[in-house]
Amino acid sequence: MEVIYTLIPGMIFLGLLIVGVLIWAVRKGQYDDLEGDGQRILMDEDDQPLKPRQRKQQGKNFPDADD
Repeated sequence: MEVIYTLIPGMIFLGLLIVGVLIWAVRKGQYDDLEGDGQRILMDEDDQPLKPRQRKQQGKNFPDADD
């Protein structure tokens, strides 16, 4: 029973610490770009990012099922 008197304040402190770290990470922008890493892993280092017009033309090289 005496252990509870130590564990409860310890868990409250740990919980507040975790919430504080989460708020700090959100304010620093850690969760702003959720898709960037997923896209960067697919790109080769030699490839340059496509411009919007090139993206549209790139899909025209392959026949669609509708053609």
